[in-house]
Amino acid sequence: MASTAHPAAAPAERKTFLGHPRGLYMLFFAEMWERFSYYGMRAILIFYLTKHFLFDKDPAYAIYGAYTSMVYITPVIGGYLADRYLGARKAVLAGGVLIAIGHLLIALVEGPQGEQGVYLNGFYAGLAFIIVGTGFLKANISVLVGQLYPRDDVRRDGAFSIFYMGINLGAFIGPLLVGYLGERVGWSYGFGAAGVGMLLGLVVFVLFRRELHGAGSPADPALLQAKTSVGISREWMIYLGALVTVGIAWLLIRDESVVGTLLLACFGITFLYIFYRAIFTLPRVERDRVYAALYLIALCPLFWALFEQAGSSLNVFTDERVDRHFLGWEMPASWFQSVNSFWIITLAPLFAALWTWLGKRGLEPSAPLKFALGLIQIGLGFLVLVAGAGENGALTPMIFVILLYLLHSTAELCFSPVGLSSMTRLSTGSMVGLMMGTWFLSTAAGNFLAAQIAQATGGEGAGPDRVLEVYQTIGWTIIVVGGIAVPVSWFIKRLMHLDTIGEDGDRELAGYKEIGEREAVGMFPDRETKPDNKPL
Repeated sequence: MASTAHPAAAPAERKTFLGHPRGLYMLFFAEMWERFSYYGMRAILIFYLTKHFLFDKDPAYAIYGAYTSMVYITPVIGGYLADRYLGARKAVLAGGVLIAIGHLLIALVEGPQGEQGVYLNGFYAGLAFIIVGTGFLKANISVLVGQLYPRDDVRRDGAFSIFYMGINLGAFIGPLLVGYLGERVGWSYGFGAAGVGMLLGLVVFVLFRRELHGAGSPADPALLQAKTSVGISREWMIYLGALVTVGIAWLLIRDESVVGTLLLACFGITFLYIFYRAIFTLPRVERDRVYAALYLIALCPLFWALFEQAGSSLNVFTDERVDRHFLGWEMPASWFQSVNSFWIITLAPLFAALWTWLGKRGLEPSAPLKFALGLIQIGLGFLVLVAGAGENGALTPMIFVILLYLLHSTAELCFSPVGLSSMTRLSTGSMVGLMMGTWFLSTAAGNFLAAQIAQATGGEGAGPDRVLEVYQTIGWTIIVVGGIAVPVSWFIKRLMHLDTIGEDGDRELAGYKEIGEREAVGMFPDRETKPDNKPL
């Protein structure tokens, strides 16, 4: 899948700031604003559906689930197109333009409350532009970071740590500003702010793109500019294909069942194909490692199905059932979508230090054990909320929501960075892109399952405590699954063959311990690794 003619690292005479190429900080701010727009819009999306379009909860959760599922599918396509044809730089720019169009379109087509028709179709179109744009941008912007440095540059690890903190910062600020404007001033102001955020990211990217020094250029410029059978260049064919895909997404987003069927079919087929290749084409050690990676991938939908309640049912619960008053002022419910990012920013360095401290003493948990601990923690988060919730519709103190997000954040730090790094370390060279594609598909499957859980929390005939009953059930269920995964992790660790994993060159992700989201790296994370032949 990967092409071989990738641009070399930037020249040594480039200008630096604080010891790093200035292009790193350009990418930091561009990605920060992109995540600002995504998480800001995500914080008010369910409220826009239920309070502006007056959707019932069930169809609102279905649309939310279809949208978040497709956002994790398109990077598989965008990553391939950039690697084979466009190059990461053109792909990021195209993705940013599409995302900005999507946010601004939603803001501009807002109609009177309760009216759907053309206004709802315009809203769907805006989501479709964001879905396709995210596929181009998110799959490739981290690739540019890796291309700023030679593979043996000792600064790579620190560079990715800086970049990932930009992601977390944008995810923290977005819900605060977009959420306040959307809930308290007007929905169009909220979505407009998200669009302006993405435009700011684009402005930074365009004005300072020279700082990339050729990083992210097309692998074969002649192939990209060659005319196709319809008389236009291959590059413009890709852009036109992106617009066609926007139309397809516009049709699919209103039908969650079709999205779910296609998604689960693609995930299942890809999973079985990898299993087939592992059995019949790989030597024993590499085959065992692929089995271990598939085990981790299989746990992903369970984890993200619970974690992604944050933007749907937990968001609605916070709005309806939580006492959000602070010093006499009621905070917008969407502000609680920033709590997770706050905990990630606060705790990621501590977790990184903890894993390092334990690793030096031979006590660091293995990747499958960290996954098991993550499952247990996310279940505990729901049980803490249930324990502190008011009964019979009474308001819940906000501290219990904050504690839930604390446990979910520590769970995420046991899942996202560990899973992304494991996909790189456990995959054989020819299958890294395929394994990352399966990781994205498993995350999308988790978002689809999250919508099913959210729909179970409410709907016609459901009492005020139905949501707590569902949270208690899924909390205990996932704790049991995590408990079973603890002893299983010892067997999976043996399949990883950690004693020989570095013999062919270390493929540890640079800065991976600072990762706070599952989409932080691109489709080809083997280009985002720590310096070659350096000890962990």
